[in-house]
Amino acid sequence: MGDGAKPDRRPILVTGSHRSGTTWVGRMLALSPQVGYVHEPFNLHHSPGICRARFEHWYTYLYERNAGPYEAALADTLAFRFGWGAALSGMRSLLSLPRIWREGRATGRLRAARCRPLMKDPIALFSAEWLARRFDMRVIVMIRHPAAFVGSLKKAGWSHRFSDFTAQPLLMERLPAPLGDRIRTHAASPQPIVDQACLLWNLIHHVIGTYRASHPNWRFIRHEDLSREPEDGYRELFAWLDLPFGDDIRDAIGKFAGGDNPVETEGLHTIRRDSRENILSWKRRLTDAEIARVRDQTGELAATFYGDGDW
Repeated sequence: MGDGAKPDRRPILVTGSHRSGTTWVGRMLALSPQVGYVHEPFNLHHSPGICRARFEHWYTYLYERNAGPYEAALADTLAFRFGWGAALSGMRSLLSLPRIWREGRATGRLRAARCRPLMKDPIALFSAEWLARRFDMRVIVMIRHPAAFVGSLKKAGWSHRFSDFTAQPLLMERLPAPLGDRIRTHAASPQPIVDQACLLWNLIHHVIGTYRASHPNWRFIRHEDLSREPEDGYRELFAWLDLPFGDDIRDAIGKFAGGDNPVETEGLHTIRRDSRENILSWKRRLTDAEIARVRDQTGELAATFYGDGDW
């Protein structure tokens, strides 16, 4: 920000593949008191108070022709307008009341403080262009090595419902024919997790590749680069977003990423890790045969993001 210039107040979108560090990045940026964190409104299981829109498919693709039913709800989400009616009507039991109350109060505080919204949502990846156009968002896209992505999904035991892609014809049309054929095969007959994860990595990173070619004003970050030099990486990212990077934020980032933290954790969403040692965790999670399979299935596209030395 130059002298006399107004501070950047544009909303922030942190997206990319899931298991690529989007939560880590979103939470570290939200260390700034100027930023308010919004967790995954495109997630099918999101809190209806945070976003009253209900999505039918994982990785919903929004564009100008179909975004109408979601637009007002997402505008409210980014304005920190809590949907009390949606939250209460979606309540399954009275035991949910304390959580709803906490969410509503926290959202209200962010709105009162005029915080800059940060939407952390890998599930919004395919809708990133529409979100950026409609809400003038600064976009950060996270990239992760295919073996690390596959290893993370293998550890979690996460399979994917590929019929969520085939149910979106316009999304299928923008993909290369071989990818579309493989998606239809996986939708018709579930495949082993490693093969599912390889296809999912190819699908996600094909779209990321198209974004990288057409949006030079977005920021594309490899998880490994940020993990290797977290302080320098975050300092640059804070500057790009026009956010102050003080000693308190630097020290907090160091605590989350430092060598005193474990490399492997029981919780899938734990972000306090030894970031440098975590880079090659996939070598412990995958067998040699699985690594060879991942490289065989993703290698052509992976070569546009990673070199031979990264394997």
